Amino acid sequence: MSYTSRLTHAFQNAPILPLGPCSRYVLFSDCHRGNGTWGDNFLKNQNLYFTALKHYYAQGYTYIELGDGDELWENRRMSQIIEIHNNVFWLLSLFYRQGRLYLLYGNHDMEKKRPGYSDQVCNSYFCTDSQCRHPLFPGLTFYEGVILEQRGQGQRLYLTHGHQADPLNSTFWRLARFLVRYFWQPLEHFGVLDPTSAAKNYTHKDRVEQRLTDYAQKTGHILITGHTHRPSLSADTPYFNTGSCVHPRCITCLEIMGDIITLVKWACDTRKDNTLFVNREVLSQIKL
Repeated sequence: MSYTSRLTHAFQNAPILPLGPCSRYVLFSDCHRGNGTWGDNFLKNQNLYFTALKHYYAQGYTYIELGDGDELWENRRMSQIIEIHNNVFWLLSLFYRQGRLYLLYGNHDMEKKRPGYSDQVCNSYFCTDSQCRHPLFPGLTFYEGVILEQRGQGQRLYLTHGHQADPLNSTFWRLARFLVRYFWQPLEHFGVLDPTSAAKNYTHKDRVEQRLTDYAQKTGHILITGHTHRPSLSADTPYFNTGSCVHPRCITCLEIMGDIITLVKWACDTRKDNTLFVNREVLSQIKL
């Protein structure tokens, strides 16, 4: 199956959400939440992410995660990830209870597409504050894609992870997982980067993003993905990218308010009195 066929298949099976003047969506991708050890790339940015999440919850946004939310290549047990980052999952569960949560799967958490996965693994979690179990995502469906549609205007925003344009991370994802889990992950400890990763190999990154851009231009839809970890938002192309939550010193996401899309960076900054605070910075903004 070609990458265009894989992307089209996900598009055809994607639920459609309304995009109107009062709509508020925030798109995150590639959080790669881990188990709290040295290999947990999310750990350094967890406070930035939690602060951003609280902001979007209070402001009435619907949270959409475009895959690779959890690192299930390097880690075998989702329960350990939930336990370590239980404050994050507590807040995500509040989004879910209000019908404001949509989770997609990517190549690093492809296991989530298995029928019944949510009820088996994500039905409840243990809260360390109350010392008892609470509902997490009972009955949740993990999607491969989601469509935001402007009713009456015909404009569609197609949201998916983007791994479909990367054969090693889609068709041969089990092989890629094996290589990461048993070969590249140990070598990362010595500073060796995975050359097969679209997030770490710039030649590979450029190739994948060009395929995604070509697909968006061919279909006439605006395509929004993650996967490559490179944030982008420009009126010159119909392909946008959320970036990731594992940048060295920041996290990035896309905000959608009505017909305005904004690329945002959350990072630690200092005031004049040298106190630290979490800063929300607008990097780019366009009108649909």
